[in-house]
Amino acid sequence: MKKFIETLKNIWKVEDLRQRILITILFTAIYRFGSFVVLPGIDPGKLENLQQQTAGGLMSLLDMFSGGAFSNASMFALGIMPYISASIVMQLLAVAVPYFQKMQREGESGRKKIMWYTRLLTVAILVFQAPSYLINLKIQSAAALNPAISWNWFMWTGLIILAAGSMFILWLGERITDRGVGNGISLIIMIGIIARLPNSFMQEVTSRLTAISGGGIVMFIIELLILFAVVCAAILLTQAVRKVPVEYARRVQGNRTQRVARQYIPLKLFAANVMPIIFAQALMFIPLAIVQYSTNSTNYVMRSLLDHTSLLYNVIFAILIIAFTYFYTAITLNPTQMAEDMKRNNGFIPGIKPGKPTADYIDTIMSRITLPGSLFIAFIAVMPALAGLLNVQQGFAQFFGGTSLLILVGVVIDTLQQIQSHLMMRHYDGLLNAGHTRGNGVSAY
Repeated sequence: MKKFIETLKNIWKVEDLRQRILITILFTAIYRFGSFVVLPGIDPGKLENLQQQTAGGLMSLLDMFSGGAFSNASMFALGIMPYISASIVMQLLAVAVPYFQKMQREGESGRKKIMWYTRLLTVAILVFQAPSYLINLKIQSAAALNPAISWNWFMWTGLIILAAGSMFILWLGERITDRGVGNGISLIIMIGIIARLPNSFMQEVTSRLTAISGGGIVMFIIELLILFAVVCAAILLTQAVRKVPVEYARRVQGNRTQRVARQYIPLKLFAANVMPIIFAQALMFIPLAIVQYSTNSTNYVMRSLLDHTSLLYNVIFAILIIAFTYFYTAITLNPTQMAEDMKRNNGFIPGIKPGKPTADYIDTIMSRITLPGSLFIAFIAVMPALAGLLNVQQGFAQFFGGTSLLILVGVVIDTLQQIQSHLMMRHYDGLLNAGHTRGNGVSAY
């Protein structure tokens, strides 16, 4: 506790860090406030059916990612997921289409062009998703619509407001990234998830304490112990690294070389962080959008894809997480570029020839350490379905494992490391163990 208080004092002493944290708090507060601003023409007191619909199934996950804005018929109801879906498409295009591959290699200018295309695609997705949401809103809570407003007028104004709301959330996320701490998009998703935690926790406590049989409080304690173990495992996963030694040399008299330094490339077990989970979850929302326009939504496959506790849903979800983990690792870590940089700086891995053999060696190591990491996070991602077998309340089960837990752990650790780096630059200790952080943060570049 003393270290925590001392860290807060150190944060307040660093003006730049203090401003970044205050800006982050301000923007997240604006986001949470907007989650309760209801669409014009909607009576918030008559949304019981919509809120019951989002209390279970895949709708509950969508409502969780929007921080409750979906069930509130808020201007932020569609949240940040349309942008995530657009980002997935653009990253796939950057791998498959030469035009976008060239753009990705153009550095900062190319990144800005890709971002511009991503925003355009986000608007296109919103044009499709907003009417789906409004149609579902009419079906579930027609009594909440003001009868004095025509349906066509409500559709057009609702589409514009929902699209503007999602783009405003994107703007907030970018401002948090530029002027705040951490990844703004991930932070906004995390805030939306945390907003559901207190209510879900109290529902689980009430359920266990009022249980006539089944152990009640004992089962609740067991749940907390398992949750603690899973959180610890997730933290260890995000911090685990495989260090590859790199030696640097210089030529001396004749053809002799002299080793002048040894450093390490820290290859993380989970280098892709939380993005594969977010991407996979975004794709799993596609059946939810399709069902609005489908007349055959009662078949087995569609019912299974709309039920996040079904076997089919969880198998597909796990496969997508594993695939996206490899995909995202491949586009963020380029072994060929790393090998060229080492060769240019007279660096080499002991026992491995420079150039292509070094690139192949790094690629082999990344493939080996990515597999267990991807399998482990896929297992955690499907844990809510397993928790349901123990009669854990659905709301609390989402924090028992799954997407919520992985995003929370990943974003919190990333944010703490951002704060830690600011403090260490000014010779202050932070919340994390300084020695441990330095050990994991050594880089050859």
